[in-house]
Amino acid sequence: MARIEGEGFRLQTDWVALDEVIGGALKSLEALLPAEAVQLDLPQEIVLLQADGALLERVFANLLANALKYAGRTRAIGIRARALPGKIRIEVWDDGPGITSGSEQHIFEKFTRGNEESSIPGVGMGLAICRAIVMLHHGEISAANRPEGGACFTVQLPLSPVPEMVESS
Repeated sequence: MARIEGEGFRLQTDWVALDEVIGGALKSLEALLPAEAVQLDLPQEIVLLQADGALLERVFANLLANALKYAGRTRAIGIRARALPGKIRIEVWDDGPGITSGSEQHIFEKFTRGNEESSIPGVGMGLAICRAIVMLHHGEISAANRPEGGACFTVQLPLSPVPEMVESS
């Protein structure tokens, strides 16, 4: 977080495929959360983002780790993405106990935990880091409870026009 907030921090942007970013996040958690345990609903077509792939992987790894921590191993966890005009919306959801009412924005602040008196380990930096990274990408992140139960974290990122591929002779 100190590095991200420091002067002179620059994103290392390149064209990255959304499914590769999600795959990288899942791979980083494979010892705790097998990829087959996550319900994926991603667009069929390749979605390219002009982004820092490593930092976006960290966002989704943090969100998935939180879902596992707070919802538990026996609960459903999923990722759903939809392309909208000019942006992509990615939701990381679970069917756990959800977010304490009124704390949906507060949980993105530094050193804030979803459940203050919890035995769940952590120092409350994961969601603050997610928000900082998403904002560096000119995106938005929010949290809400799902009508069917559980929490849903929504990341919206801008979609830049993809440059045309030119064949070389």
